[in-house]
Amino acid sequence: MNNKNNQTIGRKLRMGMVGGGIDSFIGSVHRIAAVMDGQIEFVSGALSSTIDKSKESAKKLLLDEKRSYGSWEEMLEVEKKLDESERIDLVSIVTPNHLHFEISKTFIESGFHVICDKPMTYSLNEAIDLVNVVQSSNMIFSLMHNYTGYPMVKQARHMVQNGYLGSLLKVIVEYPQGWLLSPLEKEGHKQAEWRVDPKRSGISNCMGDIGSHCENLLHYITGLEIKEVCADLNSISDRPLDNDGNVLIHLENRIRGILHASQISTGEENNLNIRVYGTDGAIEWHQEEPNTLWFKANGEPAKLYKRGNDYLCEFANHATRLPAGHPESFIEAFANIYVNVANTIKAKMLGEKPTKFDLDFPTVIDGARGLAFIESIIESAKSDKKWYKVKKY
Repeated sequence: MNNKNNQTIGRKLRMGMVGGGIDSFIGSVHRIAAVMDGQIEFVSGALSSTIDKSKESAKKLLLDEKRSYGSWEEMLEVEKKLDESERIDLVSIVTPNHLHFEISKTFIESGFHVICDKPMTYSLNEAIDLVNVVQSSNMIFSLMHNYTGYPMVKQARHMVQNGYLGSLLKVIVEYPQGWLLSPLEKEGHKQAEWRVDPKRSGISNCMGDIGSHCENLLHYITGLEIKEVCADLNSISDRPLDNDGNVLIHLENRIRGILHASQISTGEENNLNIRVYGTDGAIEWHQEEPNTLWFKANGEPAKLYKRGNDYLCEFANHATRLPAGHPESFIEAFANIYVNVANTIKAKMLGEKPTKFDLDFPTVIDGARGLAFIESIIESAKSDKKWYKVKKY
């Protein structure tokens, strides 16, 4: 893992967080990942939508009371007035979806770098607006599609890009979970409550939440755009938003695909997986076994590639911390996004050009493409048309 910029500016980057209080799963993951490589320190936060919870969370996380804020608006106003030797350099946004756009836009326009959880915004229109905001600024924006941070996902991308599979024919990407099979939102389950609420989640639950990971993983590995979709979505427990979906997809170059995402698949935990088939070979990766990657070809034994070995590509090895046989997984994948963003920010501060490794993180464009995909499959599912063209972004 490359920490070349850590000593050059003489300090760590200072990070604030919006959302992600002590009862938040994803907030904790972001904080652990951010500090893993010694590039970033967590120094301030507006950690909840209520002042009392925000202050309580900050206290338990040992934040300085002066950097504990009751709202993100207060956080922004105070941090802007601090001396450059104190104020935050970047903000991590881990709120429900409906807040992403306004917070991201305002912090970017105020001169702070942003890492935002996915999906990037509540709607495609907001996503397009945010693209314009980011591109007209001098700030770094990253979207947390953490699965692109896995070393063996980078190896999969390398093998596709370098012709191991020949001409691509078909892609199958799946993300089955089972945790919303029962109506947890009626039992006070915080994560379920906001995800099934259209006012906070957006027009989609399942596809917006985990289907967006499928689209992003597919694009990251293959480089292909989804051109048309034929979607069939479903909802159980009288929920207003989808919690299961099957999508036939047409990709560039007449390549076909299947995208399946579900939160009501009984017995499944976090079984994101992808298979890419070509004329000369195929690859298969499973998130629940992330340190390995299968390569298959007709007429020969399947080959198992394993993380941490010298035979892997430079991007896979650059994203690896431990020797072969010492498992790395979910937190480290998050950390790979954070450390690349940190190196890119530091290079900008030093007037240097980020390396190709530093720039290996999801951007605002990935976020807009994701919202175009989400809105298109929702409209496809409601349409009588067999094929629905994916919206432009």
